[in-house]
Amino acid sequence: MPRDEAKRDETPWGRLVWMASASLGNSESMTMGRCEILPGHVNYHHLHPNCDEILYLIEGEILHHAGEEKPFAMKPGDSISIPAGIPHYAENTGTGMAIMLVVFSSANRETQMLP
Repeated sequence: MPRDEAKRDETPWGRLVWMASASLGNSESMTMGRCEILPGHVNYHHLHPNCDEILYLIEGEILHHAGEEKPFAMKPGDSISIPAGIPHYAENTGTGMAIMLVVFSSANRETQMLP
């Protein structure tokens, strides 16, 4: 997909840029996107009831919180796999934008926001 055709979701903490999914019409089995978190910000506490998620940190520093596990300090090149139904969120602990590739095991990713 050409970069200018990706679907962008702006948020108070950064943005999500979607490049592959059923709703985009270019995948019947997966969702792929980029998550960009502003310095000092945290994305929403959430879970995905219908799919696993893999995060790969491209740039920046993230402290990733998933379920009851100890938070994982991520540096560029690190990845984490989050099973379906596990609550999680990412905290940008660096001074620049944190950029992650996000991949889901469903073309119709569901998200439930948590308090």
